[in-house]
Amino acid sequence: VQLQAFGGGLVQAGGSLRLSCVLSGRTFSMYNMGWFRQAPGKEHEFVAAISWNGGSTYYADSVKGRFTISRDNAKNTVYLQMNSLKPEDTAVYYCAASRTSLVPTAIEYEIHYWGKGTQVTVSS
Repeated sequence: VQLQAFGGGLVQAGGSLRLSCVLSGRTFSMYNMGWFRQAPGKEHEFVAAISWNGGSTYYADSVKGRFTISRDNAKNTVYLQMNSLKPEDTAVYYCAASRTSLVPTAIEYEIHYWGKGTQVTVSS
């Protein structure tokens, strides 16, 4: 099983980036997918999640209105479109897969697979 994330980089504040993550080795459409991030010296933070069929999405308050999560089950890929980026968005971003829930406050929260991170750096 492999989760491979792409699309990180360096961008100026106010700019945009799109992250992609491909799941291989499992049936992608059976998994809820999500993104987390970790900034230097800070704890792992939930960013966004999307249900297996794309019907439900969830966002951290800090990114609501700026980030959009989506998925393409035909391509086994989940995306994170990040607009109006801020320096505080600088972090390593990780994609994750779950058969239950990726929302940390959910009772059934459990991450089954983690991807390797991709660095996002936002300059001021």
